[in-house]
Amino acid sequence: MKKFMAALLLLSMALAGCGAEKQPEAAAAPAGPTRVAALKGPTAIGMVKMMDTYKGQPGIYTFDLYTGADEIVPLLVKGEVDIALVPANVAATLYQKTEGQVRVIGVNTLSVLEFVTADTAVQSVAGLKGKKVYMTGKGTTPEYALRYVLEKNGLSMDDMQIDFKSEAAEVVAALTQDASAVGLLPQPFATVATTQNDTLQIVMHLGDEWDKVAQDGSHLVTGVTVSRMGFEPMAMDAFLSDHAESAQFVKEHPDEAAPLVEESGIVKAPVAQKAIPNCGIVSLKGEEMKQALQGYLEALYEISPEAVGGALPDDNFYAVDTMDFVNKK
Repeated sequence: MKKFMAALLLLSMALAGCGAEKQPEAAAAPAGPTRVAALKGPTAIGMVKMMDTYKGQPGIYTFDLYTGADEIVPLLVKGEVDIALVPANVAATLYQKTEGQVRVIGVNTLSVLEFVTADTAVQSVAGLKGKKVYMTGKGTTPEYALRYVLEKNGLSMDDMQIDFKSEAAEVVAALTQDASAVGLLPQPFATVATTQNDTLQIVMHLGDEWDKVAQDGSHLVTGVTVSRMGFEPMAMDAFLSDHAESAQFVKEHPDEAAPLVEESGIVKAPVAQKAIPNCGIVSLKGEEMKQALQGYLEALYEISPEAVGGALPDDNFYAVDTMDFVNKK
């Protein structure tokens, strides 16, 4: 892949000097390295091997990790970032706000939400009825995803006692005090909880429960990869290829990937090694990406249109072929 990237750079330089008539206007060759931004969490974990591979070659990629999507969005809109790994609903909202100038090229993370409890009798969605459930994300995608799964199982939020907390650490603390309660926690916090308190266990994965009831082949999608119109399709293809190799390595070798996760400032290595198998790391593109994501966004829209920017994105949002970025408005 290093040789491929080097060839890409040389080809890009050559194309830049070949005259406007030979180069589509919207596909200008990158003037420098591909600038990548990602959230400091599961969406970036699948990329750590790639980050390590290229850290001594700044002319190919630059990587910056952020704690919130609100830090990445303005950089992407202003063209200061070429490729970004962001929450799925943020990508849909960006598509609306930029009038189609930011589009999705891949899915990088499926569900990271886990049900954690000391009550191991809870083994199904039906088992949540009447329980006290602690979670974060009131009015955001964790709540909407839970609503969808409950409704498909003939339940509602009113069938349990939902206690929203402002952050995951508060959920962990509440579970320590209430052995009969259930927590809905994202990774790696679910792993942190079970590590700190050995009476707690992960009893269900919300993503698995979504897959059981979804009729459209969709998945509960956490993170997607987006790019801006006008960026070089070959560079996008190279990134997707590198990311796929990195994600596969991380999933197959969590022991070797864990120190890289810690080095990237995401989470400590021992927690990362335990959490990686439940982090939903994938590298989906093309029609597979579209099928996984489209139904998920439709489900969010039915619950709260504002969650996806007020309207469902049209088919142009899904760049099933990176050449969609060339002269396509």
